[in-house]
Amino acid sequence: MISKLIFIMAHEMGDLRFYSTYKSLMRNQWRPYEELKNEQEKQLRHMINFVYHNIPYYHKLLDSLHLRPDDIRKKEDLQKLPIITKEVINKNWDDFKPLCLSKIKYYQRSTGGSTGTPFKYRLEKFDRFLGGALMYRGWGYAGYGLGDRMVFFGGSSLRITTGSSLSRFSHEISRNIRMLSSFDMDEENLIKYVHTINKFRPKFMYGYASSFYFFAKWLEQNGLEVHAPKAIFTTAEKLFPNMRKKIEDAFRTEVYDAYGLNDGGVSACECSEHLGLHIDMERAIMEVVDENGDQIESGQGRIIATSLHNHAMPFIRYDTGDIGHVILDICGCGRQYKLLKEVVGRQQEILSTPDGKHIHGEFFTHIFWEIDGVKEFQVIQRNSDRLIIRIVPDENFDKKQLEVIKEIIRKRSELWQIDFEFPDKIERTRAGKYKFVIKEISGGD
Repeated sequence: MISKLIFIMAHEMGDLRFYSTYKSLMRNQWRPYEELKNEQEKQLRHMINFVYHNIPYYHKLLDSLHLRPDDIRKKEDLQKLPIITKEVINKNWDDFKPLCLSKIKYYQRSTGGSTGTPFKYRLEKFDRFLGGALMYRGWGYAGYGLGDRMVFFGGSSLRITTGSSLSRFSHEISRNIRMLSSFDMDEENLIKYVHTINKFRPKFMYGYASSFYFFAKWLEQNGLEVHAPKAIFTTAEKLFPNMRKKIEDAFRTEVYDAYGLNDGGVSACECSEHLGLHIDMERAIMEVVDENGDQIESGQGRIIATSLHNHAMPFIRYDTGDIGHVILDICGCGRQYKLLKEVVGRQQEILSTPDGKHIHGEFFTHIFWEIDGVKEFQVIQRNSDRLIIRIVPDENFDKKQLEVIKEIIRKRSELWQIDFEFPDKIERTRAGKYKFVIKEISGGD
């Protein structure tokens, strides 16, 4: 098929190993668990040896614990090491730089994480393409094939709003996709989205769980229908049972949930059995740990990631900020990857503007990727025409940037009034987290 060949060529322009890696991953899904575990642990030993000799932070850490690289040989051995956080990485930024960084091809990336706090990291080029190949394999659990027509429905974390119109057009054509922004969900654009979907007739759709849920409710309220895809893949947020049912009813299809992070490299995808999400083993090691940091095989705990291929910035026992529930059940699909029953949390708000637009909360994370000197932020909407933005500033925060923030927001709605507050800290929940976007008015979520 021409679309598949163009799709593969577009990816191999980025990394020539993409298609061979994808084919290897497709074979892996049916291999015995012990074989996959042995290969994972072999790559772990390689990575631990690499970080000891190339990453000053880890060299000092292992020496301080009187450990040698050979002492970390399997997943269980990772418990000899402490869990690291974004704060630890930021405080020791220079020591996380590989001595051989000039020889590594990598991208600069930013994320808001589960708290919205801006966090910058490096992502090795191959690791990024490995993540893409794993995502395509995960979609394959629902029957997806490379180059199948796909609609993306999300924001900047799905690479939807970045780049020029020409680059976006070429991206859509080469990958046989159409991109719909969840940052612009007003009545006019939602109607355009209906026309786009019905004209393009995608075989699959992919995007934020809350965006699909909002769109599904809007379709129902307006008595509209769109072309029914073979499946919808949700990501980035917790998919609640009522959301799944509403989306499946409105789009007349099945929903397959997924979980993934580039910072740390962990990922998991749901298959047609819908028993849980199969935890990928090729790119990273996922631990779920109790309150003492000890690994658990069943139950709920913190998700900890150890990257196996991101030499540009290896994450070893990295706290993702997410809570996961792992189970011991064996899936009837035949794949032997362990199961993540669910990811707890990761739910974001959709804010409404006075002029009838609906904007996904991730939009605000995107703003603060570009603003320096912000430790943490929180956006609160208590009525339709006013936003309160709380900023915990760093020493180098320049208040002139407040006008930049206002200008970016006004591009979405000129009717929003914006008030800034500067607390010393932002209060956490009992679980130690906070929602960085809070909507305190009803409707549109």
